[in-house]
Formats: sequence, structure tokens, C-alpha cells
Amino acid sequence: MSWYAGQRVLVTGGSGFLGRHVVEELGRAGATDVVVPRSRDYDLRDPDAIRRLLTDHHPDTVIHLAAVVGGIGANRAHPASFFYDNAIMGIQLLHESWRAGVGRMVVVGTVCSYPKHTPPPFREEDLWNGYPEETNAPYGLAKKMLLVQGQSYRAEYGFDTLYLIQTNLYGPWDDFDPQTSHVIPALIRKCVEAKEAGREGIEVWGTGKASRDFLFVEDAARGIVAATAGPEIDEPVNIGSGREVTVAQLAELICELTGFQGAILWDPSKPDGQPRRRLDTSRARALFGFEADTALRDGLAKTIEWFLAHREVEPSAAGITGEA
Repeated sequence: MSWYAGQRVLVTGGSGFLGRHVVEELGRAGATDVVVPRSRDYDLRDPDAIRRLLTDHHPDTVIHLAAVVGGIGANRAHPASFFYDNAIMGIQLLHESWRAGVGRMVVVGTVCSYPKHTPPPFREEDLWNGYPEETNAPYGLAKKMLLVQGQSYRAEYGFDTLYLIQTNLYGPWDDFDPQTSHVIPALIRKCVEAKEAGREGIEVWGTGKASRDFLFVEDAARGIVAATAGPEIDEPVNIGSGREVTVAQLAELICELTGFQGAILWDPSKPDGQPRRRLDTSRARALFGFEADTALRDGLAKTIEWFLAHREVEPSAAGITGEA
């Protein structure tokens, strides 16, 4: 019998980019009672709204995905919002979930919490060995505080909390808005539009030397759902592909897959962000059998196909992801 049988699972951000895939994966895992709140009904920055949400639905398990997110430009433009909104939503939701008697709470954190110069592969033990990369530190630290809170509530109250550190995601339903998007959707959109307009080149921030661990969103959803049904874990757990690619290699691959044959014009006056990223995923593999299945080329091809078919759809990640 599925662990999810008889469980009411509340997924904040469940209508957003990652949340859509997590809700679908929950169904495949046997969950039949999944609650997806909307921000217009329950603003997670308002403690009264959180209490009303938990009273209205009485969840057994809460998976917290709702977040204010964006690429380097959005992080630089809105550091206060990225810190306050992400911290206050998570802190209040975790506290009120404990008070309401929720059985398990899963918090999805971010690779941005790791110190700027962490040597790859990033191990969970490295998390406190320095300060995050400056452009996304407010977001990364806001999320990191939820790890401290969860461990504190477990120690004092016995509250079962699980903290997952997620790497850079991409895939269908990503945010392709030029003002807020991350590197993969931004590059896909630039290449597609440049090809259609007959442009000779595209401009890309940075030097291309920075590297990232990119995880296809369907793999991420599978990892989160497996972890939620897994053993109690007091330490953070990385969810990533375990593979590293430079932004220059990524840009060349996206150009190839979109058929754009123009030049890539790097702008070194713009920041690269964290120099390198690759997660050690051995803890996730040992504890709940997670490994990423999707090769980057295959995942990018699916993402490009989705973008070409849905270009008129409004981005889901403007503001709070998933209409949490």
C-alpha cells in the first residue's frame, strides 16, 4: 500500500512551475487527497490566513514549495522582497503547521544557500562553511533559516520536518519572462526569437565560465515525492542531477537545439553568479533511492518543445510561484 493512502497532502505553490509536477507525481505515487491553496485565498505572508488555511483543510502532510524566485537580475533588483517574503512565509507556515498538529512538513530549500566558494560536489556538510554568493544571498539565507527552524522544532517539540536542498530547475511550465527568468528559459527564448527575427547574435550575461547543476523538473518532483514518503531525516538532503555544465556549454547546446546559428555575445560587465555548482546526491540515493534520470539534452529538447507550444501562456513564476 502507498504511504500516501489516507494522507491529506497540502502543497503550497502547487499550481506553479515545480508544484504542477509535484502534484502530478503525488497522484502517480498513490495520493488521492491533495490540497493546492491559491494566494488569492490564503496569503502565506499573513499568519491569520495560514491559520485559516490549516483549519479549513486539516492536512496530515505539508509540502512547502511557494517562493518568490527569479534569476540574477531579479535577485539584484528585489533583495528585500526576496528575503522577507520567503522567510516570513516559511517561518509562519512551519510554526502554524506544528501548532495545528501536522504530521510531517517538507521544506524545499535552494542551492543558493551554499557558500559562494564551496568546492564541487557540494556536500550537505558544506552548508555552513561560508557566506552565499552575493547576488542571491538574501534569497538563499531566507531559505536556509527554515532549516534551522525545522531542526529546532524537531529538537524541542518533536515536529517531523524534512529539508531538501534543490538545485537549478528547468522544464515545462518554467518562467520565460525576460525580467524574472533563470538562465535556461532566458536562453531558450532569446535563441528562438533571434532565429525567427534573423538576428546575427544574442547577448548573454557574464563570461560563460560559471557552471551549474541543472535538474529537470520532473526528476525534481519525483525526488520530493519520494523524500516525503521516506524516513525521518534530521539533516538537509541535496536534490540535484550530480552533473555540472558551464553556461557557455549550455548556451551552445541551446543554440543547437533551437536551430539558432548566430553568435553568442558575452557581456562580462554583468555578474556570473556563483562560480560553480554541482551537488553531491549520495545522501538522497541512500535514504530514499533518488537519482536523476533525464539527460540535459533530452530535458532541454522537451522544454523547448513546450515553450514553442505555449508562448502565449503567462509565466507562472511572476511574484509568488504557484499562486501559493
